[in-house]
Amino acid sequence: MSNTTIVMAEDLIIHTNISKEAQYQSLIPQIAALISGEEDQIANLANIAAALKEQFNWFWVGFYLVKNDELVLGPFQGPVACTRIKKGKGVCGTSWAQNEVLIVPDVDQFPGHIACASASRSEIVLPLYRAGVIVGVLDVDSEYLAHFDEVDANYLKEIISLLNA
Repeated sequence: MSNTTIVMAEDLIIHTNISKEAQYQSLIPQIAALISGEEDQIANLANIAAALKEQFNWFWVGFYLVKNDELVLGPFQGPVACTRIKKGKGVCGTSWAQNEVLIVPDVDQFPGHIACASASRSEIVLPLYRAGVIVGVLDVDSEYLAHFDEVDANYLKEIISLLNA
């Protein structure tokens, strides 16, 4: 028997009555432990999506992965979603094409928004890199307007950077 510590999802410590920053600060080391030593990218993306959904109870959180010239649905938590998104289309495709984090306070005001779920009101999308190349995006949707800000952007960048650690 090895001395390897296995962290299971039910071992996440979820704090809800603290500031958003404190929630991220509590969650990040737990995510780091959860994915540490696991080489399978899909498994790690799935656990990150689940941990974020558990902590923040967002409407939808997940990943789209670059395959050929489009984003293809990857691991996620929430209602069913669009399966494929073209580069430059919608918030996810635009984030990919522009190589930047997009914070959309009202998705109805975003030109070309793809409504995978009508309950989604605001969104944040961050490019996911491997060896300096965009390999996908992290997409988070909320049923509330203006739900995301620079605090979310900064901490979510830190979380996805763990994938390359």
